Amino acid sequence: MNVERILEGLRASADPKAVSGMARYGINPRGTLGVSIPKLRDAAKKIGPNHDTALGLWDSGVHEARILASLVERPHCVTKEQAERWVRTFDSWDVCDQCCNNLFRKLPWARELAVEWALRPEEFVKRAGFVLIACLAVHDKTASDETFKAFLPVITREASDSRNFVKKAVCWALRQIGKRNAALNGEAIEVARELHMAGTTSARWIAVSALEELTGPAVRRRLTDD
Repeated sequence: MNVERILEGLRASADPKAVSGMARYGINPRGTLGVSIPKLRDAAKKIGPNHDTALGLWDSGVHEARILASLVERPHCVTKEQAERWVRTFDSWDVCDQCCNNLFRKLPWARELAVEWALRPEEFVKRAGFVLIACLAVHDKTASDETFKAFLPVITREASDSRNFVKKAVCWALRQIGKRNAALNGEAIEVARELHMAGTTSARWIAVSALEELTGPAVRRRLTDD
């Protein structure tokens, strides 16, 4: 499908009031049209999977077009170079999270990318690493417990990063690992308690938030039922 025609459709759906609302939630308003995620998903269904279209949408620099690119891209067409090029241009948490959940978690080397990016200094690259860990914990049903235990030292190491978009992603990753099953729940709780005792202000914040959920009745009940 013609990329310019898709962009015209996105611009026709632009909502400046929505952009203002998105900005209040920390979404970068630069290049943002205010098109909702449900509308983007509907557009992706009409477009269908298409590698060239995804590349064109991404290169447009339009906020919503980049999210749409993550929805129509074919995972088997993505190279490590492309993934690196995309992650380096993240400038908003929602584009980061959508790309990780819609696309990057489906790559055959997603686990390696998660660790590599989580240890990087750039704010949204690091966030992408931890969001990717969280997405894998939810969706990678065949992975062993050892796979997720291997992520825990990375979480411990980076829990002192006080940047808001990073620490929230670190906490998300820890919580999702701990909700995967009873054994990993215990491992994640142990990490959270260690962070609370010996960590920085950021690490303690992560620990408190994670412990509240991982030791709460809803998670306990679900893990017992499983």
